[in-house]
Amino acid sequence: MLNYIWGGFFLIGALVSALRCLNGDVGAFQEVIQASFDMAQLSVEIALGLVGLLALWSGFFRIAERAGLIDSVSRLLSPFFTRIMPEVPKGHPAQGAVTLNLAANMLGLDNAATPLGLKAMQALQSLNPQKDTASNAQILFLVLNTSSVTLLPVTIFMYRAQLGATDPTLVFIPILLATAASSLVGLLTVMVVQRIRFDVVVLAYLFTILVAISAFIYWLSFLSSSQLTDVSTMLANGLLLAVIVLFIAVGMRKGVPVYEQFIEGAKEGFGTAIQLIPYLVAMLVAIGVFRASGALDYGLEWIRLALTNAGINGQIVDALPVAFMKPFSGSGARALMLDVMNTQGVDSLPALIATVMQGSTETTFYVLTVYFGVVGITRIRYALWCGLLCDAVGLTAAVILGLWFFS
Repeated sequence: MLNYIWGGFFLIGALVSALRCLNGDVGAFQEVIQASFDMAQLSVEIALGLVGLLALWSGFFRIAERAGLIDSVSRLLSPFFTRIMPEVPKGHPAQGAVTLNLAANMLGLDNAATPLGLKAMQALQSLNPQKDTASNAQILFLVLNTSSVTLLPVTIFMYRAQLGATDPTLVFIPILLATAASSLVGLLTVMVVQRIRFDVVVLAYLFTILVAISAFIYWLSFLSSSQLTDVSTMLANGLLLAVIVLFIAVGMRKGVPVYEQFIEGAKEGFGTAIQLIPYLVAMLVAIGVFRASGALDYGLEWIRLALTNAGINGQIVDALPVAFMKPFSGSGARALMLDVMNTQGVDSLPALIATVMQGSTETTFYVLTVYFGVVGITRIRYALWCGLLCDAVGLTAAVILGLWFFS
């Protein structure tokens, strides 16, 4: 399936470019070719940018493994993971790696979440009998990353503050509800497809997570907007520092040669980043050609026209470019969100909806490319469709919640 999607980006891009040339746009081909060069360069820059982060967190992760911390986390969550990921044995390091990645995502720690996620995917790959085909556990893990529950969307708060929003954290609850909806639908969908039973243990863990998140939201509701931004930043970075200190302190207490183990882990991280380059080039160039050809813009205009003719609120239409860019490019969706903020006003309804959209899900094609690319998986089975379902639910919820909270 991925072959058809990847090839389709190029073929549709070429066709639309040819039609533009026939209509007198002589620069269409040049724009597409230039986009392919630019995206190839961007792919390498992204991979090289990950070198330091992957080396850093792979080093810390190696210390945590040698100190037995990953095993401890695995045992704590073993009853839950052995049910939703039955192919992962009890106490396997993959359980701890998955947990740390999801925790980093929830706290909005992008700089730690991706390296930890790649380590988790590699751990799951060690259990995969068909190395070129995504396993059930890997698909579930990828979908959870695509839906990306984020308790502290600090970056979005900062963008709104920089553009003069009256209350930068106004979108906090809608974002949390939208991303929770996409994550819940993603988890339930994969569990149904994989025929995983919803027994008492699974329901108990899900209920506990729901209560913990609700309690966290309740506590944050007592903070002012300025306090919430400060607390979010301090809490996220403070917990990150605490994790690093915990890894090193426990490692030293148990006699682990922490420096030597860090170096060994960092070497693995460096190799992982370089390994990603071919996969990033392949997918980002295809998306770049599709965008530069104008195919995406034409699709957005048709949808805008159809919704307008159907009598749907025109202000919703102004935010839709963010929704349709989000699965393809995180930076592109962010740029469109900022454009809506600038043109419509940072506290306008379209800007608020666009902001909730930006925080509701992750970039499906990027996540799929990076997480499967790092372990060499080419047969993704139903992973893409489940990821896109999460996007659709999250983005639809963003519109509904935006109208509910702000209109």
